[in-house]
Amino acid sequence: MLFKVLSNLTHFQKACVLLSVDLTAITLALCVAFSNTAESTQWMTVAWYLPAVLVAGTFALHSFGLNRVKLNTFGIDEVAKVFIVAAALSVTGYVVSEAIGPSHLRLSTMVEFGAFFAFLSVGSRFLMLRIVERIYATQMPRKQVLIYGAGQTGQQMAAALQTDHEFKAFGFVDDDPNLQKLTILGLKVHSPKRIASIVRRNRIDRVVLAMPSANQSVRLRIGKRLSGLECEVLAMPSFADIVLRGEEVTAAAPIKLDSLLGRDAVESELPQTEGTYRDHRILVTGAGGSIGGELCRQIARCRPQNLVLVDHSEYALYRITNELRQEYPGLRMTAVLGSIEHPELMRETLMNHQIEVVFHAAAYKHVNMVETNAFEGVRNNVIGTRVLAEEARLARVDRFILVSTDKAVRPQSTMGSTKRMAELVIQDLAKRSEHTKFSMVRFGNVLGSSGSVIPLFQKQIRDLGPVTVTHPEVTRYFMTIDEAVRLVLLTGTFSRGGDVFVLDMGAPVSIYEMARKMIEAAGYSVRDEANPSGDIPIAFTGLQDGEKMHEELLIGSDMLTTPHPKIMRAQEKMLSELQIASALQDLRRAIETRDEGLLTSTLRCYVETEETEVVAAPLPKIPALSVVGEF
Repeated sequence: MLFKVLSNLTHFQKACVLLSVDLTAITLALCVAFSNTAESTQWMTVAWYLPAVLVAGTFALHSFGLNRVKLNTFGIDEVAKVFIVAAALSVTGYVVSEAIGPSHLRLSTMVEFGAFFAFLSVGSRFLMLRIVERIYATQMPRKQVLIYGAGQTGQQMAAALQTDHEFKAFGFVDDDPNLQKLTILGLKVHSPKRIASIVRRNRIDRVVLAMPSANQSVRLRIGKRLSGLECEVLAMPSFADIVLRGEEVTAAAPIKLDSLLGRDAVESELPQTEGTYRDHRILVTGAGGSIGGELCRQIARCRPQNLVLVDHSEYALYRITNELRQEYPGLRMTAVLGSIEHPELMRETLMNHQIEVVFHAAAYKHVNMVETNAFEGVRNNVIGTRVLAEEARLARVDRFILVSTDKAVRPQSTMGSTKRMAELVIQDLAKRSEHTKFSMVRFGNVLGSSGSVIPLFQKQIRDLGPVTVTHPEVTRYFMTIDEAVRLVLLTGTFSRGGDVFVLDMGAPVSIYEMARKMIEAAGYSVRDEANPSGDIPIAFTGLQDGEKMHEELLIGSDMLTTPHPKIMRAQEKMLSELQIASALQDLRRAIETRDEGLLTSTLRCYVETEETEVVAAPLPKIPALSVVGEF
């Protein structure tokens, strides 16, 4: 209860509390000082000039800003100001007492008053600070920080942590034996030999290397020595570097994802689509994933009439719905927990909410995971897509947009084959749909998504390596998650049925060069033959099953333009209705009987790879594309 009251106090209310404490201290100090005098008129004298001293005290305290100083920043400078105010009030009281009549008041009485006031004012603040710290400690315990390095940077950090509500400096560790066993800023300096026991015994949450003068290799060795402890280990530059040499600090900051693209991001070149989706009823599958979640965020900004989120992961669905509720409190939103493989759930959801637009982002996308779980990959990516798309057609949804991947182009992996099969399923439905316009958008890897190499590289760099790359020459197409989603939203307005949209993503990015950039951006050097004394090595693990050396975005060479220069429409072969029906029947039978051979042969039969070519139905003529507009 008291914690909640303290947390809800405004700055003005806190200032009023401190001012009241000081005025009470003035009153008490006057009473104590005059109680030691033998004058019979002492209390009458107090009554005469107490109001004047209180007014003068209010003015002086406010002028020095003592009632606005936070308790945890009250230091020697503020104590000096309190003594100045005390002296001024003592003089004011003496002058007033002489002015109102000959009281024969001794100056020593007013000196006693000033001393008592200073003691009460300073003491009350330190007492309140201890009480507040205890209350906050029981409700919000601060994390313990052990500072490695008791030099200037370490001392500055310890001083900064004295006023922090989240972290608390436990002590110092330093290699210098002359500093060990000393107490600096109230914190003991320990020997590095005791660091393991200190961390375990005192539950240290974080060890900070405050030794900016040490070279990178020294900090690297210390970091490795601490890596076995169950706490975070961080290194920091000096405060002078932060203030005076910003470029050095910036070089060691986390790398911006845009700098890894090898091209300018296209977000600024994509027109806004807010008006297109406003007041529409929209459903997003895979809403808890990287792409699905960003789709929900950007659609929410468009102020749809209703946004329906579908995901089979309870936690992922909770996380994105909770985020959207906080960010867009007026958004009408429904969370549907379940799988796209269940036709009765999809039918009910589409009909009950009268969905107009479907963005289908739900898919298993991790190449290696799907390779070893092929049945579930096909069940979710192919059969689930067919179930959802067929129900969308029967519900007469206006538009259906499939989120696809460049791994669907002449795939070598099971995941890529399932995504290509999903594309073929959508193209087949597009030919037979009288109302729903089906389309798909194909793009490369998304920087920072759950399946991206970026989070993996970042973790490996934090662990001081090695950073693992499959092959020195492997390349991938990349884009930021924001431009990927804006692309999906934009292409949804271009569709005339059966379209495969592709983004001009520029040149493919070398994964090896990306790893080098991220290591150097973190302030380390790459250890290789040219630099054997470097900090972090890059290890080559070899391509795994299903992985390609270079990804592609197009199966054929024919491309059609769209109203946007960065977006193209691929002109590719399609399967006939009979072929799709036969393929789905064989895939369902393979899943039911757990026949891996039938599953693999069916995908190879119907999906065009580098070694095979499927004889397919000709591509139907599709009307010219229109510009962005209302549905």
